[in-house]
Amino acid sequence: MAQEWHSTQLEIDATEDLIEVCYEKGWTDGLPVVPPTPDRVEGMLSGTDRDPDELIAAVPPKWGRATVEKVAINAVMAGCKPAYLPLILTAVEAMTAEQFNLHGVQVTTSHVGPMLIVNGPIRKSLEINDGFNLFGQGYRANATIGRALRLICTNIGGALPGELDRAAFGHAGKYTCCIAEKEEASPWDAMHVNRGFEADDSTITVFAAAGPQTVNDHGSNTAEGILNTISENIAAPGNSSGETLLVIGVEHAKTISEDGFSKTDIRRYIADTTDQYSEEDLLVIVAGGPAGRWSIVVPGWGSPSSRAVTLRV
Repeated sequence: MAQEWHSTQLEIDATEDLIEVCYEKGWTDGLPVVPPTPDRVEGMLSGTDRDPDELIAAVPPKWGRATVEKVAINAVMAGCKPAYLPLILTAVEAMTAEQFNLHGVQVTTSHVGPMLIVNGPIRKSLEINDGFNLFGQGYRANATIGRALRLICTNIGGALPGELDRAAFGHAGKYTCCIAEKEEASPWDAMHVNRGFEADDSTITVFAAAGPQTVNDHGSNTAEGILNTISENIAAPGNSSGETLLVIGVEHAKTISEDGFSKTDIRRYIADTTDQYSEEDLLVIVAGGPAGRWSIVVPGWGSPSSRAVTLRV
């Protein structure tokens, strides 16, 4: 039974440009991909001891079979290292969990896409950026792990823009969006601990994310002042009233915590101030560069359309 899910090898003429072949086959996200030659795929599979034919999940909307090997193929195309593969396999399991509603995320006219948040020791071992420019360019792990998930959504799930992917606008994070929490700089427990895991567990959280929105507050010197600014951004007309990720900058976190606010206090204050969220709808992490009184709000998809899923790697 497993054999019918095995990937097909294509014979390509030596004179053909393999990158152009990938474009012709529709296997890219619009950017060039690394050609998934048998040697490269075998090398990627060295990152796990799981059977290449093991079925991880069916990926909507076309319900393609995401075997370990097919996930590895997309990881090759994204430019990943073999060490990233266990995290990517777990991310596929998380995004195909029922409560995440990947089918809806893939075909909605909204502009959400799977975003990955990494916690625990694996952040450091894989060198996933949690500091300067963590939503931007410059770090292989962040860029390629998130990109692998996008290629899986497209190549295995069949969500091609304008066909089954009906996003009216989309956003740059649909190419790739993978960040880590800056746990060492946080005055509070990390997000995976808040979600029931041990501090030394390595976890991946998948969240249906719209484009990140900057919160600029260089003037407030109290927790209430900063949280009022954040609440005004969260409650802006047009924002989703579903799950929302709040990425509190290091300087903001210091001010808020020194005023005695816990994460529970933050959630309650924002829920009370906006009058449109429940405390459970707010995911809170600390990340970013050490300097600058900035935070980030990442709207999700209107509740109860999708709920974030966290799994141990």
